Amino acid sequence: MDGFWDFAGSYWWLIFFLGPLAGGVVQSIEKWDRRRRRDKLEMYRLKHAGDQAAKADDEALTSEIERTVAAHDETQRRWLAYELDAVKSLEYPLMSDMREQVTVDFHRARRAAEDLRPDDLEELRDRRRLEAYRDAVREMQVRFDVAEREARRRRASDFSPAERQALDRAKKLLALADDEGSSQPERQSAYRRALKELEGIVALPDAATDALEQRIAGFLGRAAGDDGAPPSA
Repeated sequence: MDGFWDFAGSYWWLIFFLGPLAGGVVQSIEKWDRRRRRDKLEMYRLKHAGDQAAKADDEALTSEIERTVAAHDETQRRWLAYELDAVKSLEYPLMSDMREQVTVDFHRARRAAEDLRPDDLEELRDRRRLEAYRDAVREMQVRFDVAEREARRRRASDFSPAERQALDRAKKLLALADDEGSSQPERQSAYRRALKELEGIVALPDAATDALEQRIAGFLGRAAGDDGAPPSA
């Protein structure tokens, strides 16, 4: 220890040179530490900004999938309103008439959208699959709107006066057949008479007749005799 003080006493003048040098070293260390902390904070910000952006992209993708599927389901619902309602299908016969080009175009677009819709909707997180499905759904919507507008414009105008009268009678009979307040024999008789009125004029959609038959009696006495009596158990 005495040696140190001897050295310090002999070379005390070095403090004038080493002092500023030591101060500069300290300042450099402080600057480096501040820069290190600033860079660390910036890296943290960038990392979390990237995480937030990825989360936002994922949420946007989920929302787009949900909107596209909802649009598809809504267009299907609007179509089924004609397919499952026998009376409505007679009010707008074009909607089920496959001789009409607008109807054919809609069903072609509908099948395309159904083919592109996966059972597992997670598969639509593939952007290319989602874009193809979304475009098909939009085409389906457009084709349905075109067919529906034409159907509402024309209604039953393509039929002769006698055919329109038969359609009106058939609609009333079908309404009776679908009336739960009527007796079973009345409902079955009304249904058969309605089909008779429509012979050679227009065919009801299979889905509409199936739904109506199930509501009336299941099989509507298809195994019954010519008298229309229900089959025996």
